[in-house]
Amino acid sequence: MRVVTTIAELKALLDTYRKEGKMIALVPTMGALHAGHASLVKRSVAENGVTVVSVFVNPTQFNDKNDLKNYPRTLDADCRLLEEVGADVVFAPAVDEMYPEEDTRSFSFAPLDTVMEGACRPGHFNGVAQIVSKLFYAVEPDRAYFGEKDFQQLAIIREMVRQLALPVEIVGCPIVRENDGLAMSSRNTLLSAEERERALTISRTLFESLEHAKSNDLASTKAFVENVINSTEGLCLEYYQIVDGNTLQEIAEWGDSEYVVGCIALFCGKIRLIDNIVYKK
Repeated sequence: MRVVTTIAELKALLDTYRKEGKMIALVPTMGALHAGHASLVKRSVAENGVTVVSVFVNPTQFNDKNDLKNYPRTLDADCRLLEEVGADVVFAPAVDEMYPEEDTRSFSFAPLDTVMEGACRPGHFNGVAQIVSKLFYAVEPDRAYFGEKDFQQLAIIREMVRQLALPVEIVGCPIVRENDGLAMSSRNTLLSAEERERALTISRTLFESLEHAKSNDLASTKAFVENVINSTEGLCLEYYQIVDGNTLQEIAEWGDSEYVVGCIALFCGKIRLIDNIVYKK
């Protein structure tokens, strides 16, 4: 496994693989890797000739400076995990490498980016589009792999690829959960033991809502989730929206869409967590 830190070195290395006719895939990450990331890499390794994993905490997608400052950075451990799961290249650039000058590009993905995370975190998806497009230009991958836990992000990246006419296939991969149901996230490492236990309410409630939905209307199901979260000490709900899985717009009735997803964001103590559940697809 090769670890490179500059775009020039990365491009030179990947050119040698392309001359050998190998398919190149990218798994973009912000590090602090866990089994969820490992599952993306393993799938990429199985489906492509060369797997590049980027490890870069992107400053332009954080609208909270403390969140950026506190985001876990564990490059040495990340590289050990990536070598174990078969990654070929780790791209771990410095901020100045990715942003030698300010990126002033402004993207619009309306209405995908005007709801949920887009409404709560102004500028977040513009920052995501900036860095993911930069990574795509640097790597020129045939495929790129993203987790479905960041459901809205996945939809927006697909739209960005369409808008920019980039020749890359976007592969969405299922949420990976801990044995107790908690969606894997780099932010989980920031939870205290008590908060970690409390956070189990999120996935438990979402799965219970699947049963609730079988005999109740959408409004009742939404209220069920909101009431459980709001009544749990230490959890502060930011939103729970039941949306069309393609447009990300809220729906009023189960019959309004063939693809229905419930998306949640909340604070567990000071740590912001997201999750989602598919009601119908």
